[in-house]
Amino acid sequence: MPRKTLLSLGVAAAAFASIAVFAQKGGPTRDDIIEAVSPDLPSGARQQQRIQAQRGIAAAHASAAPKLAARAAGPTPEDVYDVDSFKRSVTYLGLASAFINLSDTCPTDPANPDELCQVLAPAPAFTSFNFPDAARIVLPAKSSHSILCYWFSPLLTVNYANFGATPAYGRLRYSPTLTIENPVLDDPALIDPTTGAPFGGQLLTSMSASESFVQPLDPGVNFTERTRDSAVCMAGFVSKKALVDSYGLTDAQARAFFNKPTTIRLNVSGQAQNVGFASMVFGLRVMGDER
Repeated sequence: MPRKTLLSLGVAAAAFASIAVFAQKGGPTRDDIIEAVSPDLPSGARQQQRIQAQRGIAAAHASAAPKLAARAAGPTPEDVYDVDSFKRSVTYLGLASAFINLSDTCPTDPANPDELCQVLAPAPAFTSFNFPDAARIVLPAKSSHSILCYWFSPLLTVNYANFGATPAYGRLRYSPTLTIENPVLDDPALIDPTTGAPFGGQLLTSMSASESFVQPLDPGVNFTERTRDSAVCMAGFVSKKALVDSYGLTDAQARAFFNKPTTIRLNVSGQAQNVGFASMVFGLRVMGDER
């Protein structure tokens, strides 16, 4: 049976809330760190100034006349942030979904090859789950001009249960990340600033889309909750601007990136506590800007 496809969460604050809730499990994970520095979060003016200083761009010494001339020619990053996608039409680039279950037995549906399943640890222990390449989208070369953006849509059905004699908390947290594969990243001279090592053909980023749910549970409480929400990107999980400013590619390499085929792999990790079962569907739709 072919991998099913369906249908885009969060803000950065959710990531830090998640870290606080699950601090007892050892502090932030690499997914939390990735999300905190995600290219999807537009960097502020001060950060941009630091980046420019590190690259030796003497923007502070530029004369007023060139700035006025540039503004007359079109919007600047100070005006619209992402100049490359300014006034370009949105183009739809594909759709995929991940189906993840947490249960006391796995698989919950042996006839469904798309199901990913994690056996829950006995309460009140935490259960960790990690599913790399839970869904994927393969884009041909020249699919987008300068940006890849998302709609991310989780559909969650979660049973919280406390069969103990004292009050407890039911917790569920998940962190989606994206592995982006592109031939331009095969260059061994290109170093991934998030790892300090060569990209090796891919980079890992997030959609600033982690969520953390905490439910106080009195003794004997057992209920099931269904939640449905969606979120769209901000600066994009990959953009020409981020490839240059955040990942160290040259302008020519960033342009070449969008001229090459790209594979997008959705990874989902997280933790649960005092959860009887959970059914999680994560829909990912990708958009770009028209060439």
